[in-house]
Formats: sequence, structure tokens, C-alpha cells
Amino acid sequence: MTAYFIRRVFAAIVLLLVVSMITFAIFFLVPRIGGQTTTQLATQYVGKDANPAAVAAIKRNLGFDLPLYEQYWHFLKGLVAGADYHYGPDPVHCNAPCFGYSFKSHVEVWPQLKSRIPVTFSLAIGAAVIWVVTGVAVGVVSALKRGSIIDRLSMGVALMGVSLPIFFTGILALSVFTVQWPLWSNGMSYVSFTDNPADWAWNLLVPWCSLAFLYSALYARLTRAGMLETMGEDYIRTARAKGLRERDVVVKHALRSTLTPIVTIFGMDFGLLVGGAVITEQVFSLPGMGAYAIQGVTANDLPIVMAVTLVVAFFVVVCNLLVDLAYAVLDPRVRYS
Repeated sequence: MTAYFIRRVFAAIVLLLVVSMITFAIFFLVPRIGGQTTTQLATQYVGKDANPAAVAAIKRNLGFDLPLYEQYWHFLKGLVAGADYHYGPDPVHCNAPCFGYSFKSHVEVWPQLKSRIPVTFSLAIGAAVIWVVTGVAVGVVSALKRGSIIDRLSMGVALMGVSLPIFFTGILALSVFTVQWPLWSNGMSYVSFTDNPADWAWNLLVPWCSLAFLYSALYARLTRAGMLETMGEDYIRTARAKGLRERDVVVKHALRSTLTPIVTIFGMDFGLLVGGAVITEQVFSLPGMGAYAIQGVTANDLPIVMAVTLVVAFFVVVCNLLVDLAYAVLDPRVRYS
């Protein structure tokens, strides 16, 4: 088990390095191929009306004239150990992980992004708990009651959940619960969990349910399909023939085998969701990473876009690492492969 864990962690670190290379190339190599010069890039740091002397100083101080591999090394070093920027007579230190300074606000990107991570994490964790519990439970019940009215009704609702986009269900939920039934008449502004856990959960309840409705529908259909396939296996009939209770047959034998593909999809979904539930945050005006990414894209603020991209990649890789480790728990054969 230890060797399997070490291999997976090493592979995750290598993957993060590859992602950082690709991200750096997208933002610094591709523009050069497209015709952008280092002078144009430096101009974004000082403004379009800056004089040539200021642009040349920024280009020299930030190392834009260096070869790309040296720029990437300084970029990687800044993520690990921080970096010093020479915007004026005195150097400015950027603490690790250093994603640089915003083109527009001229403030360090990481503290701004770090303050938004709890918002997106709160949205992702709450929605994930709801969609996993409800999706798996509905899928199991539908499989056990195959062909019944419960099965048809739950799968009909699941089909509706998969078909309806989040911007529709989110806006519909807002109109219902703030206008028709004004349970949230004062709005759903984000409250930190450390400040007031009750208000934190109450204000995020509608965004959680709106986002979970989409995912739980998919998980219900996948769980139902997996359970129907597993319940027909020989070892399930053997377990029943041995006199095991139906509950033990379903939970300990059938459901455990069904959870493997569910865990795989959950790792991907949760990683991408933590990276930024853009539409949900926009619909409910939540100041998370998704809203920060839109701010960077609309303002053409390169450091913000790069920071969000790398943070999203980090969470996706970490979630997939946890999925790989979960495989070893669900199926001991995995650790030997």
C-alpha cells in the first residue's frame, strides 16, 4: 500500500509540473507565436499610456527579455519560494505562492484569490454532499424497485435534472424563494462559516440544491445502471444462497462494486467544481473563484487568469489522487496493479 501511495503522489507532482509548463506556454509562448511582442506584454503592467522608458524598465525588471525557459524557471521559483518585483526604486516581495500582481488593481493576486477559495469550497462541499447522498440513494432504490412507479418517477426527475442547465434552475429557484415564497427576502449573501455557521448554511442552501440537482440526477442514473448490472452477477446469487440478509447483500456486495465508477466521476466533478462553479456563482452573486476568473478574463488581467487556471488544475489533480487512493480501499487488487 505504501509503494502504491508513493507512486501516485509522485505521478501527481509530475502532472502538476506538466500542467504548469502547458499553462505558462499558453500565456507566454502562444502570444509570441501569434505576433505579440514583449513590449506589448510589458505595456499591460504600466498602462497603455506609459512612456517607452517605463515600458523598457518594466520589461527589464520583470525579465521579459530573458529566454522562455529562464522566465519559466523564475515563474516556478515564485510559486515555491516567492519573488521580488522591481516596479520602482524599492523591490516589492511577493510571498509564495506568487502569481504576480494584477494589471488593473496592482495588488498581489494570491491574497485576493485565497479570500475567494472558501466561498467556492463552501459551495462545492455542500452541493457534493447533497448530490452524492441523494443521487446514490435514489439510484439504489430505483434499481431495487425496477419497473415500479418509484423507479419511473425518480428516473423521470433525474432526466429532467440532467436536461435543465444550472442557469435555468438557479434563476427559477431565486424567483421562487425570494419573490414567490420570500424565505430569503434579504438575499443570499455569503457568510463565513467561522462567523456564523447557521447563516452560512442557510444562505447557501438554495445554491447547494440548485447545483446538486444537476449532479444528483446523473449520479442516480449511473448508480441505477451499475446496481442493475451488479445484482445479476453470480456472487450476488451466491451471497443470497448463503443466507445473508438482503441489506448486507445490497450494501456490502452490490453497492461496493457499483461505487468504483461513481468515485471516479466524483473526483473529476468535485475537482472541477472547486476550481470554479462559474455559472452558479454568477447566478447567486457569490464572490468565489469563478467570479474572480470572469473578472480577470473581461479585464484582460493575465495574472488573475493564470492563477485561477493553475489553482483549478491543482484541485483537479489532488481530487484524482484521492480517487486513486480510494480505489485501493474499495478494491484491494488496485494497489498491486
